Amino acid sequence: MPMHPVARTLDARGGVATRAELRRWYSAREIRLAVEDGHIMRDGRGHYALATADDGLRAARRLRAVMMGRSAAAFHGWRLKTQPSRPEIAVPRGRKVAPAERERCLISWRALTPSDLAAPHVTNPVRTVIDCATRLPFDEALAIADSALRNGNVTRDQLLAAATQVKRAGRQPALRVARHADPRAENPFESVVRAVSLDVPGLALRPQVPISSADRTIHPDLVDGALGIVVEADSYEYHTSRQQIDIDCHRYTELGLDGWLVLRVSHQQAMRRQTWLRSAFERAVQYRRTTPFQAAQPL
Repeated sequence: MPMHPVARTLDARGGVATRAELRRWYSAREIRLAVEDGHIMRDGRGHYALATADDGLRAARRLRAVMMGRSAAAFHGWRLKTQPSRPEIAVPRGRKVAPAERERCLISWRALTPSDLAAPHVTNPVRTVIDCATRLPFDEALAIADSALRNGNVTRDQLLAAATQVKRAGRQPALRVARHADPRAENPFESVVRAVSLDVPGLALRPQVPISSADRTIHPDLVDGALGIVVEADSYEYHTSRQQIDIDCHRYTELGLDGWLVLRVSHQQAMRRQTWLRSAFERAVQYRRTTPFQAAQPL
């Protein structure tokens, strides 16, 4: 069955959104009906969300276990690149889990201590980020870590300290996520684009760097100031109004006139065409090696 339009918008935004954000595209009645029909949920923090956290919490209570990974991240209110298809649950080592529950949930056997928990049925923010960093692809884990920092639930120092305690193969992935996590990333879309760029030698994109143009200060999504490369993560939702198109045309024109190489990336390209996107970034770096950046305006 196709996803409900309001739920699809929430999914593209990482699974959570405020009422004001949803009202950009939907009427109050459409949002209310989506809640009443069970497509989305209203939580106590003034946000709307997919059912990820609720599904995880019900499974954790049913199994006398703990939400972990993406289920825990959703519970903490963070934005995810992808929602888990099944609740991600940790149970004590040695506990038997019925086959039916193993079909319904993604079970991990873990030796968790009280210090690993934020509440009886969910891992704490630091443990949640580290679990995601050691279990998920880098781009997914980075999006979660960025969101955790953006929401003020963790600090980079806490993540780095926890990552150094990870044993064996998981340590390097955890350290990589902790080192590159950045609260300035506005959403998972932007985090995923930056994750792809980190595999491109010579490219160092930073989120939301201010650039002075002829008549205003522009804050592109991602900027490499040394190479003069700007990357804009163009979400369909934000680029359909007449006013937004006018704003976009102005900023891209000013950036181009000031000598910046502007690359525009769609949500589909970031999520499903990463090989091509990495190639585009590599070609942009190569272009700048032969055509050096000369800024028309000071940074």
